[in-house]
Formats: sequence, C-alpha cells, structure tokens
Amino acid sequence: MEMSQKIATFEEVCARSAIVIPRWLPGSTSVFWYRREVAEGRFQFFHVDCEKGTRCLAFDHEALASKLGQDSQQIQGDSLPFSWIDLDGDGSSIRFKHDGKSWKFSRDGTLTEWDGVVYEGRFDRGCDEAASPWSREPAAVTLVNQTSKRIDIIWISNENEAKFCVPLQPGRSRVVTSWLYHYWRLEVHESEPRSSVSFQLKSRRCTAVIQDSPLGLSLQWDSDPIVEGDEDITERDPTPQPEAFVQKCNVWVREPNGSTSQISHYGFKDDEFKDAYTSPDGNFAIAIQCKPASNSPLHLINVTPHDQFLPKLITKEEHLRPGDNVEVKRPRLFSLREKTEIPVDNVLFANTYIITNIGWSSNSQKYYFVFNERGHQHLRLLSVDRDGAVQVLAEEKSKTFVDYHQKSYYKLLPKTNELLWASERDNWNHIYLFDLQDGSLKNQVTKGEWNVHSVDHVDVKQRKLWLRVLGIHPKEDPYYAHLACVNFDGSSLQVITDGDGTHAWQWGPQRRFLIDTWSRVDDLPQSIVRDADTGKEAVFLQQEELVPELAGKWRPVERFHAPGRDGTTQIYGTIVYPVDFDKTKSYPVLECIYAGPQDFYTPKAFRPATGLRAIADQGFIVVRSDGMGTNWRSKRFHDVCYENLGDPGVLDRIAWMRAAAAAAAAESRPFMDLSRVGCFGFSSGGQNAAAAVLHHADFYRAAFAGAGCHDNRLGTLHWTEMFMGHPVDASYEASSNVAHAHKLGGALMLCHGGMDTVVDPACTLQLVQKLIDADKDFDLVIVPKGAHHAGETPWVEKKMVAFFEKHLQKTELL
Repeated sequence: MEMSQKIATFEEVCARSAIVIPRWLPGSTSVFWYRREVAEGRFQFFHVDCEKGTRCLAFDHEALASKLGQDSQQIQGDSLPFSWIDLDGDGSSIRFKHDGKSWKFSRDGTLTEWDGVVYEGRFDRGCDEAASPWSREPAAVTLVNQTSKRIDIIWISNENEAKFCVPLQPGRSRVVTSWLYHYWRLEVHESEPRSSVSFQLKSRRCTAVIQDSPLGLSLQWDSDPIVEGDEDITERDPTPQPEAFVQKCNVWVREPNGSTSQISHYGFKDDEFKDAYTSPDGNFAIAIQCKPASNSPLHLINVTPHDQFLPKLITKEEHLRPGDNVEVKRPRLFSLREKTEIPVDNVLFANTYIITNIGWSSNSQKYYFVFNERGHQHLRLLSVDRDGAVQVLAEEKSKTFVDYHQKSYYKLLPKTNELLWASERDNWNHIYLFDLQDGSLKNQVTKGEWNVHSVDHVDVKQRKLWLRVLGIHPKEDPYYAHLACVNFDGSSLQVITDGDGTHAWQWGPQRRFLIDTWSRVDDLPQSIVRDADTGKEAVFLQQEELVPELAGKWRPVERFHAPGRDGTTQIYGTIVYPVDFDKTKSYPVLECIYAGPQDFYTPKAFRPATGLRAIADQGFIVVRSDGMGTNWRSKRFHDVCYENLGDPGVLDRIAWMRAAAAAAAAESRPFMDLSRVGCFGFSSGGQNAAAAVLHHADFYRAAFAGAGCHDNRLGTLHWTEMFMGHPVDASYEASSNVAHAHKLGGALMLCHGGMDTVVDPACTLQLVQKLIDADKDFDLVIVPKGAHHAGETPWVEKKMVAFFEKHLQKTELL
C-alpha cells in the first residue's frame, strides 16, 4: 500500500473511531455503552458509568469470541458478528443476536441461549419519500452531522424530484430553511450502496442530529418552539368558534353551525388571500393577501435524454433572479363577529421580502409575525392588536444586511411576557432579552468579542440559556466552538467545554451529563463525559493516537494565521503538504478558494484531508483560508462582502500567503514558490477563482473555476440579494466577472455542468463569449449531463490537475 493510501486509511479510521454514539440504558441517566472502531473494520464495546466515573470493556471480548467460534470458523475478539448489545445496568451480562438466535453472555464466561426480549434500541430511520406538498408556512431545521462522512442535503421537490442543495461536512452544523411538511433526504456523499435517511419537516424550528446506527443513518430530534409552551401558541377552547378560511381568493368565515359567509370582496387572482389565522376565541382573524412572484423559469438543454434521441428542453419553472418580483404578503385583520375588516397600517411592513407567521397570543389580544424587508436591512418582530395597532417588539437593522439566514433567532416567552432575540447591533452576534408587552430592552444576555452561533437549549424554569459559541477564548482560533451557559439576566456566564480545539457534544438523558469531543486539524480527537452543570470531567473516554507505522511520515494539516489586508485583522488558514515533501525543493502553491458569505470554510476539527492531500501529492502546497467577507467573525468583517461579491477577500489571502512564505517568519517556508500560485473553486468558489486571475493576475498565475456564478444578476434571488442588496444597481456590474473579462491576465479553465439547476450554465457561457470577444485564451470543460457539482467528479479533477501541472510546474513556461 502506498504511503498516501496508508495516510488516507489512517485518517478515515481515526475519524470513525473518534465518534462516540452513546446507547443509554433504558431508564438510566448515567449509564451507557458504545461501540468503537479500534482498527479498520474492527470494533470493541465499552461500558460507561458516569456517576462512578468508570469506563471499561462491556464484556470479555476474547472469551466470547472463543465461545462463538467453537462450532464454526475462528472469530476474533475485535470482529464479533454483531453490532448491538443489550447491557445489564451493573454490567453483569449482555444479550445479543447472532445466527438467528438470541444469546446471553455473563461476566463469569457463561454463554447460553436467551428466550427473553433483547432490547435493540429505538432509532428514527426517517420516513418514505414523497413529493413535498405545497406549504405556506416557513420552517427551519438545524442539521448536525455526527458521522465521519460528508452528508449531502437534498430537497424533494413538489414534483418529487431530488434536488441537491448543500453539503454538510463532518462535525459541522447548518441551518436549512424550508417549508413546513416538506421532505428532505440526507445522503452520505458518493456512498455505494447509497446510505441515506429521509424525513418530513413537521416542526417550525427544530434540530436533527445525524448519526450512524446498526441500520444505517438515523436521526435524533430536538424541538425548540418559537413560542415557549406550545409551538402552535395555545390549546384552543374546545367550544366551537367561528373560523376563517380562504376560498375563491377571498376570506370567508365558517360559523359553529356550519354556515359560511364571505367577508372580503377584493381578492382576485393577482392579489388573492392565501392564508388565514383565527384567534383562539374565534373573534378575529389575520388573513394574508398575496401578490404573486415573477414567472422566471430556468431553461436547460438535456443533450442526451434517456427517452429520445434529439435534445430536450428542460424548464425549471421557479428560478427567481435578483430584481424579480417576490411574492408580497400583506397581513389584514378581520372581525369575524362583525364580518368586517379592521384597518391596519402597513408602514412598518411595507416592501416585503417575506413575512413569517408566529400566531395569536393565548388571550387573543395580539397577533405576532416577523417581517423581513426586501434588501434585508430591516428584520422586525411585530404585533397587531385587535384594534389594528401595529407595534415593534424587536428590530434588527443594518446599513448593509441582516444575516437572517444564519443568525436570526427569536423565542417568545408568554408566561413572563419576554422575548429572546439575536442581534449583531454591537458588532457581534449576541442574545438580548426584551419585554414582550412594550418592546423595551430589558438586558443584553451575552456580550463580548465573540459570537453566539446557535441556541442549544432554553431552560425557562431556571431562566438559563445553553449556547453554541464561537471565539469565546481570545487565545484560541476564533472559529472554535464551545458550549456555554448563561442566565437570562446575563449573569453567571460559564463555558462548559474545555480544551484548545473545536468542540461537539451530545446530551445525555435529562441533560445530567454530556459527551464532549474536540479536536483540531493538527490534533487528533479526544472525548470525555462532563457534568452538564459544572463542566467537570466525569469520565475519560478516549483519545486517538497515531499508528506506529506512520510515525515521522504523517504530517498533519498545518494551521497558520497572519494579518490580512489591513495589517491587523488575523486571517486563519491551513497548509497541506505532499506526502513526499522535501523542504529543500520549491513547490507551486494552489489555493482552494470559496468565499460564500454565508459561512466559513477552512476546516477546524480533525477530519480526513484526502481530497486536498491527493492534489498536494501531485507536487503542490495546497492552502485554504477565510478572508474578510466570510461569516462568523465580527459584523464589520462580514460586511466586506456587501455589494462586493467580486472581492472574495483576495487581498487578505495574498497577505496571508506572503506571511506564510516569508523568510523572516518564525517558521519560514521558502519552499512555497509565490511566483507560481494558482487557485481553484466551485460554485461561489468558481466565481472567486475566476476573479482572482481577472483582478490579481500579478499574483495568481492560473485558476480553475467550476460552476461559477460569474454575474450575480443571473444568480438565485434569495442568496444573491442577501449580500448584494436590492434593487439591482451598479454594484452588480462592478462585481461581475463577465463585465471584466477583458482583464484576464492568467491561465483560466472554466467548467460547468449542462444540467446545473443551482447556478445557471449561462453564467459561464456569457463569460466565455466575453473572453472570445476580448481575444483571450482559456480552457473550457462542459459536462453535458453534469449537475452543480460536475466539476468535483474524478474526470474533471484529473483535467484540473493536468491544467495546473501545465501552467505551474512545466519548466519550459515563461
């Protein structure tokens, strides 16, 4: 086995071995077992008692293997023919299934057939897929990947088509916005046979933890109701009440006796009522009148359809682009008793991008909703009284944009008339506590030069928040995640996790204990059990170690940080070396670039670096960093992207690379040849890579751009307007690679899939035409049946590496 393959295998096994999936014993809050991969394809079972602080083998593996192997082929203790055990609370025996029978193995070495029940756990294996129903209710799910593999997040459309949305790397989490009752598939990337789990989103806000189970992928759910106490605001009085409904584009009321009557008369096809929300007492209703979105289809040509010889036109009906009309919703208030409309001034919710229903208060006095303004500079939580008065209860505003996709959080606490609200008003994402009656600020809950990434748990009785925070330790990488808790009044902030690395955790029953796993790209994972209240270590579980045969041969991914363009702000990145690295040689540098402003992308936790190592092994130093304009630093850091997607933080990346290679640095890297620098990226990274050789060809000699949105006017409305703003103005032209095609100064290879429904292939083809018009030389790779990630297939990656070898490694080049 070649050394590169040995390293890849070690990293893969290490990532799998680091995963601790606790199987808590029924009824216990402190005892669990877990199965650990101790070598490739070899496993052991461990018994953990958190109260006693013990971890040991769950049984004598060798003795059981000997017993099972007496009448059949030899069985090894770390390759037992089962993956699940039913463990006694005191560890005196286990039960398991093998060869069609149930067995009991006791601590004294006795193996007998078992005629009782073997508890085999409870797993949510999802549901059967179906076409997503038409839904009017927005919803969001936070997906947490606790497997060792990349998970592809796939939406099942209204036409029952599986449409890839985004990837989710191991150890990472992502908020996915959706519609209530839509279907989703979570699939292990490039798994064969396919390993996946599907689910229907049945809660407006929830978390799904993706785990491995004996049956494949499984889900562990946790709900976080928008309104504490009842996700649907209130339990209705069982007494029959009038109820509003929509029919023939208008609002109607159904009386308790079943009779109906129309109470609005000005709804029509292009301005119809679509949703109605009746107050619990049946006296009032909010109805949403809607003006339709633009009809803006995406046209693709399938040149090799399976059902005919001639090419076929494929049309995706809904593909809104920047500047198109979105569906405009306007809440209207009706008295169901009087059957009349009560006027509501829309000055606080005009110019709508989206309105999200929260619902009526339990006493029917107020209706709550969230207004997101077109252009994303105002996000408001509003209430409408029974007399039509509108009140601002909380507002997030910005001269650039409000990051409602990743940082929006609100939770209503009706029993105490309070509201938890996330805001970046002090330059960092933090939680604030408001009065739900008058909208006054009671106090800032969290504060400091760090970010609240997400709310992990809200304990209303203890008035305490549990939070996933980034950058809370000043001496650590600012992207490292930790678990913290704090009281509603901002007191007693405590960081529960400890250790220089990025942390992921799993709660035990009743949140008494948690399993904390942390690592860095250059530090192998370790796991312990912590007391959830104090954060103290209860049980040490495991720490991964380098296998002896790779000692002195495995070089971990290297971390490096240095100031960016302003000479002050630290930029964090990684460096990957070839397997046969020789510091006396000179190597061209390849940057993996992706600057989508929705997140950060340089890995923080240990995970296999197989893809980048494979490229580095071709004779390159491969680097990656997050420049200004990417997410989860300060608001000012993020705002660099506003109306400026043509700048992927290249000046920060250049400064970072120069610092890494500088001879005066504490750890100089003279082997990084900055006269031979290239970059490659896909999707937003494709746009970034092309921009590098258009605007910075004095530094970047070559670029590979896969599926790039080279003119954001052709991009998707919801993503593009978030960062480029609305209306479409001169900033779109200024950020367009197409508009600057004549500036090409380096080698460029463009690639696009002909069936890409995420980024219109026209984005690349328009750039191609402008390059031809400007008499520029370039390479073009079209994958006719390829989708959005066609550029990441082995065939295209081979062409990409050959392209960089030609332009960065050949000695005959000028």
